[in-house]
Amino acid sequence: MTATYTFDVFSSLDGFGAASGTWTGYWGKQGPELLDHRLALYGEEQRMVFGANTYRAFARMLASGTEESEVRDPWVTRMRSLPATVVSTTLEGSLDWPDAKVVSGDAVDVVARLKEESEVPLRSHGSLSMNRALMAAGLVDRVQVTLFPVITGQTGLDPIFQGAADFDLELIDSRTLDGHIQELIYRPTLHV
Repeated sequence: MTATYTFDVFSSLDGFGAASGTWTGYWGKQGPELLDHRLALYGEEQRMVFGANTYRAFARMLASGTEESEVRDPWVTRMRSLPATVVSTTLEGSLDWPDAKVVSGDAVDVVARLKEESEVPLRSHGSLSMNRALMAAGLVDRVQVTLFPVITGQTGLDPIFQGAADFDLELIDSRTLDGHIQELIYRPTLHV
């Protein structure tokens, strides 16, 4: 049986994964329902998969955060405690992440092997370029977009699907959190 792979990403309405300027994490729109839901999602047994850049960003963010900051929200702490595979051709040795290992090679090959071998679902939060390549290769089973009610036309960073192939999306689940945040889960199919 093949493990399910979920590409989990936060987005502004205009498709950016982050913003500069005065925006804070979650674009300042998080509430208790979102945070509780995220903790429940990450409470399930699963393996995290990161590209090197996202791993570095998380490690740097967590190292600089205090116990009270939003980078240490309980779901993030839980995510960090899950087993993780970091796909990289540049990282070597041990990582500052419990139960994480670096696997060198092409992400498509590494994730295809993980999907065959893993006894638990696979999840990647972020890792945009890696996940675009995995989607094009047909390895992403679910795209989970948490859509925040903001437009970051002037300050948007990290366009999530810039340069991606074309996909048809089948909506398989949706919910509203805190009255204004949308979580949309899709099954992607390469559009031909």
